[in-house]
Amino acid sequence: MNFSQGTRGIIRTLAIILSVALPLAISIEAADARVGGGGSSGSRGSRTYSAPPSTTTAPGTAQPMNRTFTQPGNPGMGTPAAGAPNRGGFFNRPGMGMLGGLAAGFLGAGLLGMLFGGGLFSGLGGLSSIIGLLLQIALIVIVVRLAMSWWQRRHTPASAYAGAPAEGQGAQTSFRSGLSGFGIGSSQPALEIQPADYEAFERLLGEIQTAWSNEDIAKLHTLATPEMVSYFSKDLEENKARNDVNKVSNVKLLQGDLAEAWREGETDYASVAMRFSLVDKTLERTTGRLVAGSETPIEATEVWTFARRRGADWELSAIQQTS
Repeated sequence: MNFSQGTRGIIRTLAIILSVALPLAISIEAADARVGGGGSSGSRGSRTYSAPPSTTTAPGTAQPMNRTFTQPGNPGMGTPAAGAPNRGGFFNRPGMGMLGGLAAGFLGAGLLGMLFGGGLFSGLGGLSSIIGLLLQIALIVIVVRLAMSWWQRRHTPASAYAGAPAEGQGAQTSFRSGLSGFGIGSSQPALEIQPADYEAFERLLGEIQTAWSNEDIAKLHTLATPEMVSYFSKDLEENKARNDVNKVSNVKLLQGDLAEAWREGETDYASVAMRFSLVDKTLERTTGRLVAGSETPIEATEVWTFARRRGADWELSAIQQTS
């Protein structure tokens, strides 16, 4: 085999690798394609770095923010701060520089090992090398996600996992479950939340998902804080770059709990755990081909925080995943 033939062989092998590995990598991100990207983003004022209390709807712990403009000790309502972090690619998460570098290094080593006869399954032939690479990618994904979770728990203030209410926080309000959505309990928090407020939360859940599906940034500006809209805009641009469009439909609130409600200066906050069903699918923008998801409804449980200035309407201020 002369040099030219060897080069063509390497190029063909690399093309096979990319044709298999890239859809896998994309599907990992596309699996959480709905509003918020399946992550935790936004600001909860002075409680941004404290987890909201668990509820019947979300008995686990809300995950710390992956993306937020609020700096520790500097609460705000979606106002960008200098040097505000934003989410990058899979290996570019807050606090993941070293771990992400190692993971990327392992992946690079797997690619080079396949091309030059090494790697996890060296000596077993081209097909086995491809399978070996895919197994390495899957292993790296699992290890990095576990490492991210550990890193976030380690760097979250202890108060984020404390069960006791913070100062100024009243007792949790209990809600009835069922298809009717929110119910009103007998006890009320320090900031009184009225039935009309719960109706607004449920309405915003549907309207934000619809505006997201329509890629209607102007509408999102009327429903969410500037910070959240900046994240939505970034995520939508990434979808366009991949020639994808995410469509969310049939959003239905199944159960809701008020985790906490409080006031900071002229701003009211309410964190609400919501379990809802939806159809979440990602389509190829130019052909309409299904890339991820399906027509079958799925369920999600998230904690949404809403904020409003005195006399203004509620806006989405944060979304947190639950564990």
